[in-house]
Amino acid sequence: MPRMLDVSDAVRAEIGDEEADRLLAGENAPGSYDCTSCRTPGDSEQERTSTVLFVGDETAVLAFAHASCLPSQVVQVTEEQLRGAVRSIGDVAAGSAAAGEPHRAVPEQAVLGVTSGLVLIEGELHPALVVEPTSPIVRPGSIGTGDDFLPLLIEQGFMPLTELASVPPVLHGWSVLLAVGQLHAVLQPSVNGGQVAWWQAHQPLQVTDSWRAAANKHQQVLMFAAPVGSIGRQPREDLLRESLDKAAASGKLVAAALPLAGT
Repeated sequence: MPRMLDVSDAVRAEIGDEEADRLLAGENAPGSYDCTSCRTPGDSEQERTSTVLFVGDETAVLAFAHASCLPSQVVQVTEEQLRGAVRSIGDVAAGSAAAGEPHRAVPEQAVLGVTSGLVLIEGELHPALVVEPTSPIVRPGSIGTGDDFLPLLIEQGFMPLTELASVPPVLHGWSVLLAVGQLHAVLQPSVNGGQVAWWQAHQPLQVTDSWRAAANKHQQVLMFAAPVGSIGRQPREDLLRESLDKAAASGKLVAAALPLAGT
């Protein structure tokens, strides 16, 4: 019996037409599976199911998710994350990744620190990610010593904030990937279609139940970004909010609402 599978163009391009057609015909797809996002059982004969391909440097893992949890997509990960995925996904198929130039996401000269927290805006709590690099980020190819972190994000569609008075507009094409109840990556549009990781966790980050519940409620996550030294690692959400307000007042904060991928 044919499975109710969604195979995106990006996944098809990686695994090839022959393998994609076999999946759609039900030859290689499991009937029942554990969703790679919410970890609850799914049945590809009874409900829409997404194929999610995790691609590392040399190998790839094909996983399955409820279509309501994740769209069919290709997710770039490290080999270390891929080994973790093989241990945690359960019912997987592994094979060689398509040949091509490896993806290079964040500039190597700086590390992006990411903090999760709840931010109160217009009387409602919103899930937020606060991104701050450990050192200035210069424009690729530049020989200058300035900090182009915020201008680069503004060019991508993030909005400068002077205060946290309202929810920033949605930045389509970007998303926050939550899988197996953990934060895995911030995804941005790829020049070849689909999405690639703008930032990805070295190890999947735990989020609080209240943060996850707010993310599921709003189906989006607010991402705030500030230059190095503007926010710091704040131990409490009230101190984080205070630092965000100060950064906004000094013109050192950009933000966008990113759709949630996963649960």
